[in-house]
Amino acid sequence: MAATCYCQNHCPDGQLNGTCNLQPFSQCYAAAEEVLNPDTGQLEPEWSYGCMPPGEQGFMQCKGHLVPHLIPKSIACCHSSDLCNKELRPMFRPTSSTWSQLITAENVHLLAFLICASLCFAVILVLLIVCHRRLKQQEKNCEHYYSSRKHSWFGGSDSLDYTTEDSSGSGSGLPLLVQRTIAKQLVMIHTIGKGRYGEVWLAKWRGEKVAVKIFFTLDEQSWFRETEIYQTILMRHENILGFIAADIKGTGSWTQMLLVTDYLEYGSLYDYLNSIVLEPRAALQLAYSAASGICHLHTEIHGTKGKPAIAHRDIKSKNILVKRNGDCVIADFGLAVRYLSDINQVDIAPNTRVGTRRYMAPEVLDETLNKRSFEAFKQADMYSFGLVLWEIARRTYILDKREVCRSSDDSDKAPLCSSVETYQLPYYDCVPKDPSFEDMHAVVVAKRIRPDIPQNWYKLEPHSTFAQTMSECWAMNPTARLPALRVKKTFSKLLDW
Repeated sequence: MAATCYCQNHCPDGQLNGTCNLQPFSQCYAAAEEVLNPDTGQLEPEWSYGCMPPGEQGFMQCKGHLVPHLIPKSIACCHSSDLCNKELRPMFRPTSSTWSQLITAENVHLLAFLICASLCFAVILVLLIVCHRRLKQQEKNCEHYYSSRKHSWFGGSDSLDYTTEDSSGSGSGLPLLVQRTIAKQLVMIHTIGKGRYGEVWLAKWRGEKVAVKIFFTLDEQSWFRETEIYQTILMRHENILGFIAADIKGTGSWTQMLLVTDYLEYGSLYDYLNSIVLEPRAALQLAYSAASGICHLHTEIHGTKGKPAIAHRDIKSKNILVKRNGDCVIADFGLAVRYLSDINQVDIAPNTRVGTRRYMAPEVLDETLNKRSFEAFKQADMYSFGLVLWEIARRTYILDKREVCRSSDDSDKAPLCSSVETYQLPYYDCVPKDPSFEDMHAVVVAKRIRPDIPQNWYKLEPHSTFAQTMSECWAMNPTARLPALRVKKTFSKLLDW
């Protein structure tokens, strides 16, 4: 039996060559492994000798040459005599010369580059396929939507006894076949507005000016909901924005969802108040007509084909438009909810979009609004409308006698009315320009702050009524807020006075 073994590269105490002493039940070994010679760039065998550990571990290592290895190697063991392993020459199957040339130091960077490029190409290809399938699915969803809504749009009939010249106001819009081809007939002129969820264009259709709202691809749910709300039976009203058609325009690589409505050149109430000073009667007309539009939304009309009650959920001066005659119309129903009284259920469309934080009611900010109660949504609308009334009153002059007033831009006309303040958004003096939920919660809920009402507003009409009405609309307790019908009647009496 051997007592010592020849060792090389694995000698005790860091020696290069020498001997090692065998422990009981251990063996001597000789091993060969294929390594890259950096000087020649070739794969060559490297030999090592030494003593195996005793027991099962050493026995299994001596059987290692029976198992294939990723890096070629082999081993042989003996214990017949001292230094018996010095004469052992285990051998392995060498790697082909082509592979050895491929992994030389000069080519390793090229190989890494090729692998990375292939992976990047594969990732890009997968992303393109996913995007293409998503666009196709969008088009299918829109096709399904049109198909499912066909009967409600045609009043339950497949007949096409409609003329294409009939205007819808804000009811069912144009006939379905006309709506589905209107995108090809529109001549876009220029953009007139842009927001987080889309942009609005001035366009011409059959020689008439129309407004075209183009929804971003990620906001398709708002397009579905707004189209559905506009198509609601008996939705037509003089204080709801006139709906013409909804259509989808795509080229295969991208999709545009269009909503075509009446074009109102005065724009939003926000723009209108920024540009002019209001006479008292004009302010009353704006408030009354806006309240009438909200009242129509909130009211359920019973009948065989009645209208469900609808809550807007994003009332603000930018979502109220102004007509030539000084009336307001309500627009943007992407967040609206309906109350289905026959099943006592609130229909809330799936939508990641949220309302405007500046106009959110306290119960929305602190997340205590009961989403199962439709009355809660109506009360939140009235809080927002109270802020709109404050915006209108702020731009209305207070005088005992009639006097012509001008905006600050009309320097060549009559003098400015001293009682009129510059236009500001609600809470302009309390929160940043783009407030966060935390900013609004701290002001509206924690501190219970509301927009400032000057004392001189209480002295003369219509400011006195404006002040009283807005205070009751933005009450902290939702149940204490005035309903839209009450507000409408209040301003109606002042107009008749």
